Amino acid sequence: MRIRHVVLGSALVAVTFLPAPSFGVSKEIIQLQTQVQQLQDQMTAMSTTFNERMGVIRNLIEQSTDNMNKMTQQMDTLTRTLQQQQQDGGNKADQLSGQIQSLHDSVDELKARVAALSKKLDDMSQQSQNLNANAGNMPNNGGGNGGGGGGAPVANQAPPADVLYNNALRDYNAGKYDLASGEFGDFMKFYADNDLAGNAQFYIADIEYRQGNFDNAVKDYDKVLEQYPSGNKAPAAQLKKGFALLELGQKDAGVRELRSLINRYPRSIEAQQARDRLARLSGGAAPATKRKPS
Repeated sequence: MRIRHVVLGSALVAVTFLPAPSFGVSKEIIQLQTQVQQLQDQMTAMSTTFNERMGVIRNLIEQSTDNMNKMTQQMDTLTRTLQQQQQDGGNKADQLSGQIQSLHDSVDELKARVAALSKKLDDMSQQSQNLNANAGNMPNNGGGNGGGGGGAPVANQAPPADVLYNNALRDYNAGKYDLASGEFGDFMKFYADNDLAGNAQFYIADIEYRQGNFDNAVKDYDKVLEQYPSGNKAPAAQLKKGFALLELGQKDAGVRELRSLINRYPRSIEAQQARDRLARLSGGAAPATKRKPS
């Protein structure tokens, strides 16, 4: 009997010092599972809201694209009318050509930005889908390594492309050429493959032209023509390259450049400006295209 009491007493002591039952651990796991489920529900709701808003944004982008295409058609009509007036009445419409070219440039830049925005939306949509897929595959347990697998993400060394470009263009239009040149240079350094890179390179050259640095302007206009030949700034780059060569006293080279521009882009505003400059060089009137008999 005494032995039995001793055994029972030893058993009670052993039970007292055993680890706590797994009830507490199970409770924590249930709490973690609940939290994971809540996160998944939140992400699903966020995804739904994101997709709805993306649909609205895409509709706005499509409307903007349609409006810009209509503006382009209107400006093309205006350009043809202006060219006809220049042919019929000499140089009385010259003052409008630069303004129309500026409008063309603005619309082209808007188109590039809209295309970039559309691509960003596509990327965001893909990332959202990947995030949802990963969330659906999350294990409902509290396991895993608490430490971060990698270091903190490295911060970008430059602002986003659209912010940097817009800042540079704003400073260029404000006449802050040194500041704008540095910003466009940064844009080319970080975003040389961006749709607006050709425009940025053109403005770098144009700032040099405006500051009288014609040698460097010629070189940088060449970069536009060589690296971005299909860009919307190519005609303007070739025109200003010809002007820069003339400013350097290289008349033959300048004339060849302007004539090449006329051959490559015969119906462009830049071609008409090149004709006017050639006419002034020769002391005559700008050559007009022969009108078809009615």
